[in-house]
Amino acid sequence: MVRVKRGNVARKRRKKILHLAKGYRGAHSRLFRVANQQVMKALRYSYVGRKQKKRIFRKLWITRINAASRTNGLTYSRLIHNFKKSKIELNRKMLSQIAILDTSTFNELISSSQ
Repeated sequence: MVRVKRGNVARKRRKKILHLAKGYRGAHSRLFRVANQQVMKALRYSYVGRKQKKRIFRKLWITRINAASRTNGLTYSRLIHNFKKSKIELNRKMLSQIAILDTSTFNELISSSQ
């Protein structure tokens, strides 16, 4: 049986992981086994974080729309209901931007939906 030297392949594999672990504290950035565990954990967290980001931003937009609509004497749910009835199709992101940056337009939208 011929001996197989995996030096190059193994080194590349380890260097890739250690590069991803750059900036971690202590052994987490220097020792392969520990770094590998931390990188796998970090990748899991980043995957979950990408999903959570969508939820967090939607929650923020709804909060902003609710605050702006309450100044006009409407709750968020009533406002959305009125928009759906009058077929105004603006997503929450755009509504929150309008509510923050252009209150007069937001007030016109509310009055046209009632």
